[in-house]
Amino acid sequence: MPPEHDVPSIEILAPLCAVFRQRLKAEGHKYTPERARVLDAIIERDRVFQADQLVDDLKDSGFRVSKATVYRTIKLLQDAGIIQRVPFNQDQAHYILAYGRAPNDLLINTDTGEVIAVSDPELEAIRDRLAKAHGLRAHSHRLQIFAAK
Repeated sequence: MPPEHDVPSIEILAPLCAVFRQRLKAEGHKYTPERARVLDAIIERDRVFQADQLVDDLKDSGFRVSKATVYRTIKLLQDAGIIQRVPFNQDQAHYILAYGRAPNDLLINTDTGEVIAVSDPELEAIRDRLAKAHGLRAHSHRLQIFAAK
């Protein structure tokens, strides 16, 4: 499992539960206690995680939730931009909380699985310049660099 890493926070205008609730409502889904607990567990862990680990942690804490509910909720959270998938390999998906964070650029050591959060103002300037050239305003980006020795 990749080690924890510090990711700078940015100001959030609405709590994540409200953002998720609004997104679900817009898509015709309900904000259930199970979905709320999955979101809470992700916020509490604040590091890269796997869905199966999340299921186990929820069950270990005494919360009854099905594996299918966790997987569906992860998909909905990913679609809402609240979490992002961090592809280490083809075998198992990893995720990280993304909403309300500074751009979450990651350097992934493919030899060890270590995840290092990186930040470079030049990347943000390039992002903004590219969006502006197309008549758009960038509001976020994601960069993942896979590297090995």
